[in-house]
Amino acid sequence: MNNLKVLISENDLKNRVKDLGAQITRDYAGKNVCVICVLKGGVMFMVDLAKEITVPVTMDFMAVSSYGSETSSTGVVKIVKDLDESIEDKDVIIVEDIIDSGRTLSYLVQILKDRSPRSLKICTLLDKPERRVVDVHVDYVGFSIPDEFVVGYGLDYKQLYRNLPYIAIVEEVE
Repeated sequence: MNNLKVLISENDLKNRVKDLGAQITRDYAGKNVCVICVLKGGVMFMVDLAKEITVPVTMDFMAVSSYGSETSSTGVVKIVKDLDESIEDKDVIIVEDIIDSGRTLSYLVQILKDRSPRSLKICTLLDKPERRVVDVHVDYVGFSIPDEFVVGYGLDYKQLYRNLPYIAIVEEVE
């Protein structure tokens, strides 16, 4: 069994998501916003975030995977599930669970920019700036965290722990 240490409490998550929703509402006053969730880890965050945004919101989903071994990525990204709707001339926010190297997100941003949205911003729950190898501008950040392996609130280890209502550091990996 893994030893977990709470990094961000359920209450802190709720408060920060509420603050991010209010900030996005202010930034998009008088507009509609399309939030795109990067599956699977971002689902819980996106759903809670969308409930805190008071301007009209549409949702769509993408799933991407990086080629390579389990522990490293070649930086080549494959779209596993694409958007259901066009984003042309829409105000779009990519919603991510966590950003570390920035490789996958950088690739995804370029793909989506080529689809002619009116605007494109990034919102992430967790940011690991120490791990960044590709410069990615993040517009909305929930929490900057240290370079630790984390689970909970959508993030997993071998598909487990996504349902934890908090973010925890995995201190011991099976």
